[in-house]
Formats: sequence, structure tokens, C-alpha cells
Amino acid sequence: SILSQAQARGFHASTPFSQAVPALRTPSKGWLSWLFREPLPTLPALYEALPEVNLPPSLEDTVEPSGTQISSLNNGVRIASEQIAGPTATLGIYVDSGSIHEDASNSGATHLLERMAFKSTHNRSHFRLTREVEAIGGNIMASATREQMAYTGDTIKTYMPQMVELLVDSVRNPAFHGWEVHEQVDKIKAELAEMFNNPQSILLEALHSAGYSGPIGHPLLASESALSKLDGATLTDFVRNNFIPRRIVLAASGVDHEELMAVAEPLLTDWPSGKGVDCGPSEYIGGDWRGTADSPTTHIALAFEVPGGWRNEHDSFAVTVLQTLLGGGGSFSSGGPGKGMYSRLYTRVLNHYDKVQSFTAFNSIYNDTGIFGIHATSTSDFVPNLIDLATDELTTVATAGEVTEEELERAKNATISAVLMNLESRVVVTEDIGRQILTYGKRKPIQDFISAVQGLTLENITSTASKLLSSPLTMASWGDVVHVPRYEEVARRFK
Repeated sequence: SILSQAQARGFHASTPFSQAVPALRTPSKGWLSWLFREPLPTLPALYEALPEVNLPPSLEDTVEPSGTQISSLNNGVRIASEQIAGPTATLGIYVDSGSIHEDASNSGATHLLERMAFKSTHNRSHFRLTREVEAIGGNIMASATREQMAYTGDTIKTYMPQMVELLVDSVRNPAFHGWEVHEQVDKIKAELAEMFNNPQSILLEALHSAGYSGPIGHPLLASESALSKLDGATLTDFVRNNFIPRRIVLAASGVDHEELMAVAEPLLTDWPSGKGVDCGPSEYIGGDWRGTADSPTTHIALAFEVPGGWRNEHDSFAVTVLQTLLGGGGSFSSGGPGKGMYSRLYTRVLNHYDKVQSFTAFNSIYNDTGIFGIHATSTSDFVPNLIDLATDELTTVATAGEVTEEELERAKNATISAVLMNLESRVVVTEDIGRQILTYGKRKPIQDFISAVQGLTLENITSTASKLLSSPLTMASWGDVVHVPRYEEVARRFK
């Protein structure tokens, strides 16, 4: 037989018990042994420890997370990292520069810079840069906001030095060749032509231009007229004037700080200092914007100022919870628990009005200011009712006794849960490090945010909502705007 042949060759069968645990005493044959024709081992119950088996020591009850280490170079560049277990690392260069630093001569530069990221540098062609990223299995991306720009890369920890050098080269030494600039300008123009498929982006831009006087009101999306004025020389001047060391943070997650410093310091320490362009103050004034389009639906947005922005932590945290409390979404995406189906805008609006296609609370918060409001969509004839619903929901949360303790607790738990789950991503951790250092000068522990959110009361939510509604109204509408009420009529409802 096969068994006898294996034994003849020196292989011997063993039972699973002898492989997993020490041999155990077998009892004398009983009626079970007679039934199965073989002795059965005596094993302890599942809740008893196996004899002669030594288990490794268990982990401590509390494991302290690795903190964020920050170092500053002599020229002002800050390098920050957090060690996270795992085979990969995420690195990013965050620049305190955005559309708020633009003027009439370079309007749209930030939007174009986002598209020009990781193109040719003075040391690499775009082709070589792409091949180097592919060779190390990396992933790169860039993003721009009104106040900051981000250049990030993912890679295996072994290739961290290569990714750091590639990021620094892309940010410090962009070539801005004419043919590459023209290519990206054409792509942006094509994207602008398709922007009518995304009315939410149109309204968000409109709210900023109508609601602010000053840098925050500058458009983030470049217009066609602005793109025609941009070239490589304009981008070079913008980078030289705004990408200066004191506005630069190199952030990383999943990297040992000493190893990161050894690689990054020689690449960044000789970055020449500069004064930078002062963007000046922004003033929230409120206003009205209407865009007419051939569309079967009408989109409207009502917004108010979040005074102080992220630097006013108490109000900004309360606004974050308030957005979760209101929630909302689309009429065809009610989702499930945790996706908003229990939020006020779902239970009070979307579940009762068939003509409402979407009804969502939103916010856009910056360092020193921000906007909060409701975006809604319906057919044109229902727009007056849509405005009524939006004003009712906003004024209700600003009225004492209208929000229950159960709703608030659910919103606070959902907010904390969303933040903690996002921070499980290295990309989000790296972004959190970089942007917090640009805003606060340090990275604040997540426990501070959790404690602040848990400490919010119904009175805090009501007073914060009342403070928002006391600022001037900003209203934007797009589509068939014939039935949109006059601005003065809507603004009067919040007095």
C-alpha cells in the first residue's frame, strides 16, 4: 500500500494531535472505543488550558500610538513623520499656497499647477519621472485648494529615499516646458466644457465669488480667459514667489523620523528663503449668484459664514457635527445605518417630498473663515418650496428644543467614527499631519478632537447655528432659475 511504501522510505504518519499538542494519555477501551474500533484521546474542555502548552505573553492592555515627530530646518522647512507598522509609506509635500495668492496677472495658476504636477523638471523628463515611479511600484498625485497645495506619493518603505527625492525635485525644479503647459491648458478647457455635468462644483465656486470680497473669493477653477494668459514664465514666477521654505512641510506616515531626516535634510536645507506674497484679508459679505442653463432641474444653495474657520476650533467642530446632524443626500441613495438615513434632512425632507432630488448639508472651512449651508435640487416649479424647506431646516436647528439629545449623540458618534476610520489610511494621516502643521504649527492629538466633540451640548449646537444664521446670506442657483425667489425675500426669513 501507499502507507507501507512511505514507511519503507522513512516517512512515518502522525496524528493531528501529536503535531499540534504534546501526546496525551489515552483511556482504556470503553464502549465508544469499541464502537469506533480505536482509542480516543482525552482532551480538556475548550475553556480549559491545554497541558504542557506555553503561550507567548499577551500584549499590554493599552498600547500607546507613536506620536508625530517634527523637525525644523534653518531655512524654515518643517519635516514631520509618524511611524506606522506596515510595508508601505506615504509621503507628501504640503505648500501653504493656493488661489488666495493669485492676482489678475496669474489668475488660474493654482489650477494649472495642479495639472502640471510631476511633469518635466530640470533634472528629469516627464517620461523618465513616470518610469521611475513605475519601477518602484509607486503612486503619485497632486491636489490644490484655495489655501494649500499637496504633492503626495505612496511606495514600499524600501524605496522611501527615491520617493522623497522625486517629490522634492518635482516641487523645487519644475521646468514648465511650453508644450506641456499648452497640453494641460487644452485639457483644462475640455474639463470646463464638461463642468455643466457637475452643478455642485459650479455652485460652490459661485458661493465663494458672491460671498467673499478678497482672496477667498478668487476662483479656484481657472476660466478660459485666464488660461489664455498663463504660460511657463507665469507659473515659474508664481512658484518662486510662493513656494518658499517657511510655507513648506514634508510629511510622512510609516517612516522612521531619523531615516527620513537623513534623506530629506540634504535635499531641502539649501532651499533659498523668500518673502512670499501676502494675500491680504478676506471679508465675508454675502450675495446672490444665478446661472441660467438649459436643464430640467434647478440647483440652489444657501450658505452662511463660519467665522474664525479652523482656528476657531470650538465653532468649527460644532459645525462639523451640525453637518452630520443635518446630513442628507440624494433621493436615490438613502443607504443604510451610518450612511445618513437617520439624519434630519432624510427623515424630514427626502422621505416626504418626491420632487426633491437631493438635499444635503455642506461646509467648506478654511484657516480663518468658511461657509456652511444646504445644497438642494428639484424641478423648476418646486423651487419656491425647496427654498422654504431649506430655510425651515436651517432655522429649526438654531431654535432651542428642536434638536433632541438622541439626534445629537448620534451625530457626535458618527462624526468621531468617520474621523477615526479615515485616519486608518496612511494617505489621510499624512495629509492630516501636513495640513495641521500649516494651519496650527503643530499636529494636535486626535483625542483633543474627540474630547471636544463629546463635550458639545444641545446649547452649543443651537448657539453655533444661530451665530451662522446671523451672518449675511449667500445664495446661488443654477439651471432654470425663473422661479427662484428674490435674494432680499429669502434673506429676510433669517432675520
